[in-house]
Amino acid sequence: MSPQRRDAEGRPQTAHSWESLVERQIREAMDGGAFEDLPYQGERLPLEDDSAAGDWAMAHRMLRNAGMAPPWIESDKEARKQLAALEALIERAPTISRVSHGRARRDLAHIVAAANQAIVRVNAEAPTLRQHRRPLDPQAEAERLERALST
Repeated sequence: MSPQRRDAEGRPQTAHSWESLVERQIREAMDGGAFEDLPYQGERLPLEDDSAAGDWAMAHRMLRNAGMAPPWIESDKEARKQLAALEALIERAPTISRVSHGRARRDLAHIVAAANQAIVRVNAEAPTLRQHRRPLDPQAEAERLERALST
């Protein structure tokens, strides 16, 4: 027995009439030009290679389509942002005036702490050891800054 429902006037309708309704709407949209100028028209749709994601491929695709990423990737973005800020500070250190050396040292301590915090999150959330990052050594980074400030 086919599924049935009643229309607005109370007349019974069967699944066949539902299909014809959908088909009619598609035909009207086609006639109205709703499907013109779509991307990849007349071409094969590109296939995304999610083979590396394994069982998580569908979840990763849904997150990507929503403009999101897995938590460990978002944490890694933050870690990379802090590492870039650290490198920018070291790079501009030779141009910093002696009056601002104290501020540069405080900025370095803040950046290293934020980077290490992000790295701890990455290492806790990442699915494998390949995605882990090594925490920064605050003393070694301070020495790098001092060398850069003295040039």
